[in-house]
Amino acid sequence: MKVFLSFLTAIILSLSSFSQNGLGRIQGVLTDSTTNEKLPFVHIILQQNKTTIKGTVTDFDGNYLLDSIQPGSYDISVSFVGYRNTKKSVKVFDNKLTEFNIKLEQGMDLEEVVIEYERPLVDADYTSSGRVRWNNSKMISPKYSEPSREQYNTIKDNQYQNVIKEPLSTFSIDVDRASYSNVRRFLNDGMLPPKDAIRIEEMINYFSYNYPEPQNEQPFSITTQLTECPWNEGNQLIHIGIQGKKIDTKETPPNNLVLLVDVSGSMDTQNKLGLLKSGLSLLVDQLREQDRIAIVAYAGAAGVVLESTSGTNKAKIKAQIENMTAGGSTAGGQGIKLAYSIAKQNFIKEGNNRVLLATDGDFNVGIRSQSGLISLIEQKRKDDIFLSVLGFGSGNLNDAMMEQVADKGNGNYNYIDNLNEAKKVLVNEFQSTLITIAKDVKSQIEFNPALVKSYRMIGYVNRQLEAEDFNNDLKDAGELGAGHSVTVLYEIVPIDKNGSSTPIVDDLKYQQENKKEDLKTSEFGDEIATIKFRYKAPTGNKSKLTTNVLLNKPLPLNETNENCRFSIAVAQFGMLLRESDYRGEMSFASTLSLAKSAKGKDEEGYRSEFIQLLELADLLKK
Repeated sequence: MKVFLSFLTAIILSLSSFSQNGLGRIQGVLTDSTTNEKLPFVHIILQQNKTTIKGTVTDFDGNYLLDSIQPGSYDISVSFVGYRNTKKSVKVFDNKLTEFNIKLEQGMDLEEVVIEYERPLVDADYTSSGRVRWNNSKMISPKYSEPSREQYNTIKDNQYQNVIKEPLSTFSIDVDRASYSNVRRFLNDGMLPPKDAIRIEEMINYFSYNYPEPQNEQPFSITTQLTECPWNEGNQLIHIGIQGKKIDTKETPPNNLVLLVDVSGSMDTQNKLGLLKSGLSLLVDQLREQDRIAIVAYAGAAGVVLESTSGTNKAKIKAQIENMTAGGSTAGGQGIKLAYSIAKQNFIKEGNNRVLLATDGDFNVGIRSQSGLISLIEQKRKDDIFLSVLGFGSGNLNDAMMEQVADKGNGNYNYIDNLNEAKKVLVNEFQSTLITIAKDVKSQIEFNPALVKSYRMIGYVNRQLEAEDFNNDLKDAGELGAGHSVTVLYEIVPIDKNGSSTPIVDDLKYQQENKKEDLKTSEFGDEIATIKFRYKAPTGNKSKLTTNVLLNKPLPLNETNENCRFSIAVAQFGMLLRESDYRGEMSFASTLSLAKSAKGKDEEGYRSEFIQLLELADLLKK
């Protein structure tokens, strides 16, 4: 039996090694030589004759892949905080998959070297786990020749779905805004961002929209509009706006905050720890007497910088923040555990209990498997202790990790690229950043096949859920902060439009009830879609349901409100930057015109800044 299984395994591996025109691949797992634990986020470099050929990073389960490699002999160099640098020789063959597992020994060979990157890299290729690895040939850095280590999860645009086959679209809401400020950082540095740094829903939701306030005891309101699609003639757009309830400052529950601050060597720059200190000082100014705050710092080890302290002691809190300095290696896992422990010790019933992690994301989490890290965060989430993330810096930004950590921690993820952004997140949007009014918010939309041929959700790629997840209260979903607005866009193909947008499939043999002539006479014939939301109270376990119906009453785009037009302009910008296959006839000029028409009062200037970024990106594209 064992011989048969080994033979079967060999066949499977052989089949998986598809032809790459004579190129080979290397894949394997990195583990601790003592504990056999799998090691995530380990940097791996493939070299030949001391020249770097490729680089990658292991995923949460320690897996790595190096593909499209010319046959020959190579060295694999591995470096990871807390482990000895390792170099191994490996051979690559034509059209072959080489399994090459590596064990790392604990210990350090050299003192830590802090590397400064003046500019991040633009062009990139991808690892099998979906994280970006930058092309070494494009690196711009007079100080150091190593490739940039910024990491992003792969994003592939949602495709059109045939309504007959897939009538339901189910997703978790997303209130992260990190992608927009990160894209702004690239553009202001004179570079186009990598495509996988562009999450369109985060760009849209960066902006506030004046949707109607919720009524009665509802935590959020829902508004909808149906309009024409400006980039695909004949198609339509469904615009869904969600507005979270705003809370008067006097009614805001007391805060039990634990600041978890990365003070490792990689944070020792002005746009990281320096900016972090300035931002946290602004946060402290918002604290009240009933609020409490503690500070945990982590580098080679984790320690308590400030015991939980009342918000009235602002001078003491700010002094401890200012005294923090960066240096040493990083062991973030210890810091996460300690921060949660302090949050639990000072837990405020009916209060906001939250860990706020501030980092560039380039840390050894210490819990060396995906299941270990996620289970810790999810367990604390069940204790009503949430985790939010503030990202800083460039060159080694681990966007992939920070997005997932915030998602699993029932928190939000913001990227701070300048002091104005710190003020926006920690002062102007203090409540929406830190106060959750509804958790596990998910939506399910059922499209009417009598009116809709196919649909495509714009963005929310990594927020998709299975249809059965909607009614499953054990399934995690997104959180909505006080005053948060969330916007969702669908592009739909009407039933009477001929074109290639609808996936071509054969008629179903057994689905007689879905014949079009029957649907046309349905009592629901004037309904485009039914939109349902489920949500829980911040400390609740049972969800509530709310339902809305969207009627077939489309408006011309120029007659829609500013909220609708501006969000469409931002979506177009994201698709243009990503060079999306679905961008149709849109252009920077048409997007700029649409954004200007919907700028509105813009008292805080965020929409004006967006228009400037549009113009800048257009210049960089030329």
